Amino acid sequence: MAHTRLPHSAIVRSPGLLPMLYTVSEIAAALGVPDRTLRDWLEAGAPHDRDQRGHIWIHGKKFAGWVADRRGPVKRRKLKNDEAYCMRCNRVVSMNEVSINGMQGKLILIRGTCPDCGCTINRGGRLPTYSLNQITAKEIHHAQ
Repeated sequence: MAHTRLPHSAIVRSPGLLPMLYTVSEIAAALGVPDRTLRDWLEAGAPHDRDQRGHIWIHGKKFAGWVADRRGPVKRRKLKNDEAYCMRCNRVVSMNEVSINGMQGKLILIRGTCPDCGCTINRGGRLPTYSLNQITAKEIHHAQ
C-alpha cells in the first residue's frame, strides 16, 4: 500500500475527535480537509463502517488512531555548532563566515551564510553554563 500523505491540519486536529460516529462530511469539516480527500483515505484503509442503507460512519477515536499510525515518527537530531537550517534551501547546512553576537544575558545570535545559495542564516543559542570562563553575552559583543 502506498504512503498516505496527511495534511498538518488533520494530524493536529485528529486527536480531538470524540468517541462517537461521524459522517464523512462531519469528520472532513472537523479535520479541515475536503470530502473527496477523506473518501480517498477510506479507500486506502481508514477504519469505517457502513449501515444497511450504505451510509458511511467513521468512529472518531479509531480514525484518530489510524492517523497517528500513518504519521510516522518525528525525525529530529541536534544541530552541530556550525550547522543551521537554511530557509531557502529547506535543509540543514554547514554555515560559512560564522559570527557570534551577544544578545541579552546568556543568549547569543549565531549568523553565517549558506554555502549553497549564499543567503544569510541566523540561529539562536546560549552560552554554555558549564564553562570555566564564565563570560557573558556583553563580553562577546565588546570583544568584536
